[in-house]
Amino acid sequence: MKPIRLVQGFLTVGIWTLLSRVFGFARDIMIAGYLGAGPVAEAFLVAFSLPNMFRRFFAEGAFNMAFVPMFSKKVEADEDPERFAQEAFAGMAFLLTLFTVIGILAMPALVFAMASGFAEDERFDLAVEYGRLAFPYILFISLAALVSGVLNATGRFMAAAAAPVLLNVIFIAAVLVGAALGRDPSESLGLGLDHALGLRVGDTLAAAVPLAGLAQLALVWIAAKRAGFHLRLTRPRMTPELKKLAAIAAPAALAGGVVQINLLVGRQVASFFEGAVAWLNYADRLYQLPLGVVGIAVGVVLLPDLSRRLRAGDEAGGRDAFNRAAEMSLALTIPAAVALVVIPVPLVSVLFERGAFTTDDTMATALTVAVYGLGLPAFVLQKALQPLFFAREDTRSPFRYALVAMLVNAVVAIGLAPVIGFIAAALGTTLAGWAMVWLLWRGSRAMGAAAEWDDRFRRRLWRICGASALMGVVLFGGAALLGPFLATPMIRYAALALLVAIGMAAYFGFGQLLGAFRLAEFRRAVRR
Repeated sequence: MKPIRLVQGFLTVGIWTLLSRVFGFARDIMIAGYLGAGPVAEAFLVAFSLPNMFRRFFAEGAFNMAFVPMFSKKVEADEDPERFAQEAFAGMAFLLTLFTVIGILAMPALVFAMASGFAEDERFDLAVEYGRLAFPYILFISLAALVSGVLNATGRFMAAAAAPVLLNVIFIAAVLVGAALGRDPSESLGLGLDHALGLRVGDTLAAAVPLAGLAQLALVWIAAKRAGFHLRLTRPRMTPELKKLAAIAAPAALAGGVVQINLLVGRQVASFFEGAVAWLNYADRLYQLPLGVVGIAVGVVLLPDLSRRLRAGDEAGGRDAFNRAAEMSLALTIPAAVALVVIPVPLVSVLFERGAFTTDDTMATALTVAVYGLGLPAFVLQKALQPLFFAREDTRSPFRYALVAMLVNAVVAIGLAPVIGFIAAALGTTLAGWAMVWLLWRGSRAMGAAAEWDDRFRRRLWRICGASALMGVVLFGGAALLGPFLATPMIRYAALALLVAIGMAAYFGFGQLLGAFRLAEFRRAVRR
C-alpha cells in the first residue's frame, strides 16, 4: 500500500469510526437520561460487556491478528485467498455457535465472574436475563470481524468501518421503542415503580444487541460478496492452513484473554461500589472517541500494510509507514488526552447530566475521565506498536508483555480499591496501558530498521507535547470564562462546542508555530 493509500485508508476508517462514536454518544446520552447510573443501567452494561469481552478475545484480538497477515500474504501471492477465508469462516461459525449455546446456559456463572458484587442483589437476576438475550451477539459480530479482515486486507475499508454505525442506530431505536412500549411495573424485580420506564428501556436494549450484530454481519458480508469473496456456512474442515492459523492465533488468544482479564478486574472492583460500573462505562465512552477514531484506525490500516511490506523485504517503507502512523496518531490523541484531563467536568455534565443522571454521577464520571485521559496516548501507541509483532506472525511476545500488564492492573486496582475506592479500577487500566507500551517498545528494538523511530518523529513528538500543553492552558481559562454558560440549559451545548473549537484552534495554531506539524499535511490528507 502506497503512503497515499495508507493515509486514505486511515482517514476512511477514522471518519466512519468518528460517525460511529457520534452516534454512540447519542446512544449513551439517551441511556444515561433514562437509566442514569442505577441498577438497570449497571445490569445492562454488564450483560452487554460479556459478548463484547469475548468478541475482543476471539475475533478482533486473537483470530484477526493471526488471520490478516496470513490472508494478506495469500492475496499478494495470489494463492487462492477466497478458499482460505471460506475455511476460516466455516470454522469460526461452528466453534462460536457451540460457545454461544454454552454461554447462554452458563450465564449466571458468567455474570458472577464479571460482577460478583451483584450477588445477593437485584442487579444479578436482571443481568442474567439481559445477558441471555444479548449473548448471541458474539457469534454475529465475530463473523463480521473476520469478514472485515478480508475487506481490510484487500484495501476495502469503508463497509467494515461503517458497520459499527448500525449498532448505535439500532440501540437508539431500541431506547425509543422501549420508552414508547411498556413493561408491567409488577415485573420490576423489587426495584420499585419508579424503575418501570428504565426496565422497559433495558429490555429493548438487551433484545437489540444480537439484532445489531446480525445487521453488521449482513453489511460486511454483502460488501465482501461484491468484492468477489463468497463466504458461506459450510461444514468445517481442519486443513493444514487452519492448523497453522490456530497455532499462530493461540498465543494471541492468550494475550487477548489477558487484556480482557484487565477489564474483568476493573468490572469486579467497580461492582462493589454502587453506580461505579455505569460511571466507568460513561467515562470509557469519552476516551474511546479519540481512541477509536485514531488508534483503531491506525491498527486496522497499518497491520495489512506492514505485512505486505515485510513480505516484499521493504524495510525502509515499513519504517516510514510505522513512523507516520505513530506520528499522526499522537498528533491527534495527545491534545485529546490533555482536554480529557483539563475539562472533564464540562464534558460530562453537558453530555450526560439530565434525567436520571445526577450531579454526583457527573463528578464521579469526570474523575474517571481524567484518569483514563492520562492513559490515552498509551492506548493509542499500543495500536501502532502491536502490528510490528503481528505482521511478523509473532504473537508470543505481546502475550508475555500482556501478562506483566495484567499484574500491574490487578495490583493497582485490587490493592488500592480499599483506599481510594472505585477509581482504582481506572488507575489500574491507565498504568497497565503505559506498562504495555514500554514493554512493546523495548521488545521492538530487536526488529531492525522497520521498528525504529526516525528523526522526523523524534523532532515532532516534543513539539506536539508543547502545543498540547499550551492548548491545555487555553482550555482551562476558556472553561472558567464559559462556566456560567456551560451550566445554563439550552445554551450549554453551544458553550461546550465553542470551548472545544477554541481548544482546537489553539492546538493547531500552536502546533503550526512550534513546527509540530504542518496544517497543509492535514488538508492534503483530508482531500486524499
